[in-house]
Amino acid sequence: MNTAILAGGGATRFGGRPKGLELVGGRRILDRLVDACVAAFGGLPLLVANAPDAPSWRPDLRVVPDVMPGLGALGGIYTAIIEAPAPVVCIAWDMPFVSADLIRLLGAGLDGVDACLPASGSRRGVEPLCAAYGPACRVAIERAFETGDLRAIGFHSLIRHHVLGFETLPADPTTLFFNINSPADLAMAGMMITISRSP
Repeated sequence: MNTAILAGGGATRFGGRPKGLELVGGRRILDRLVDACVAAFGGLPLLVANAPDAPSWRPDLRVVPDVMPGLGALGGIYTAIIEAPAPVVCIAWDMPFVSADLIRLLGAGLDGVDACLPASGSRRGVEPLCAAYGPACRVAIERAFETGDLRAIGFHSLIRHHVLGFETLPADPTTLFFNINSPADLAMAGMMITISRSP
């Protein structure tokens, strides 16, 4: 099973700074996620990033830009499916608490289906930016592009997908999928680390 870290988004609420290079618990989010991917499946993840300096962030990672730029999160997923290649577990690089256990569960959940997504408390009900995708998703996403549907879950009606219920997740989804969108979120993540380490 392959893994990919998606370093997308303009980080406008972060003044354009690369969110995955911010520190949580004294470590960069990117490094935390790389370690989780390695612990899950043994190999280094692919890094999908459009920033010119992205290869310098982790010289040990293979870095690729979006195959089709300007298509948002779905473009990042599509690139990972092609370049990793699928089957691949994709993780947004602003989620510092994604664990190796979750990554393994997502990979195992692809058995017999084309995508495996965890349930979440988001408006979509699932978390497409921390999910596993099989090869069949490539054609389905291409069809979504043709119709102009760039939603990260817009192609799901064209594939077989499985949702991991809350009861099967290895930790509270509000922690697992906590993402860093602003300096306030970064501060909150630091507090969450401190609390989790308290006796």
